[in-house]
Amino acid sequence: MLKFVGVKIKRRFLVAGIGLLGLSSLCFTVAMDEQQLLSWSNKCLTQSYNADGDAKLKKWELTVTDNAFVRLRKTYLNGKQEYYSFHLHRFNDLDYLGTTTAGTLQLKTIADDIIVQTYGDPKGDIDSMATTLSMQVKNMDPDRLDSLRNALIYFKGKQ
Repeated sequence: MLKFVGVKIKRRFLVAGIGLLGLSSLCFTVAMDEQQLLSWSNKCLTQSYNADGDAKLKKWELTVTDNAFVRLRKTYLNGKQEYYSFHLHRFNDLDYLGTTTAGTLQLKTIADDIIVQTYGDPKGDIDSMATTLSMQVKNMDPDRLDSLRNALIYFKGKQ
């Protein structure tokens, strides 16, 4: 009888734990309004972006705008600038290569939908298009990555 009670208690904790996990993921999508979701997305990207991987980088700016654009601007010590931009309605999916400590986040679009521009480059200014925006990130655990993906998918649907 003691074993049965122990199993019954463990089962209740397991069911309660699964219920809490389900509620926490619903809370993310239901409880956050659009402005909070935008703010969280920007905070996540800003805190996760790993500028330390590029020693020649002077400053950077990474944002999701209120009209659903992802924009990344890098300025290097030599004055060269790289600019990447795409609208999230063209977002396809994301991939992550690495560990929870450091890795590469790849934002992928449907086709060549990412604007890539360089300014002040000694080799000449370049305008091109790309399908993937890759960026070095840090401290990206699976829950954070999943939440970011859900937020980007939410904004993809907002046209």
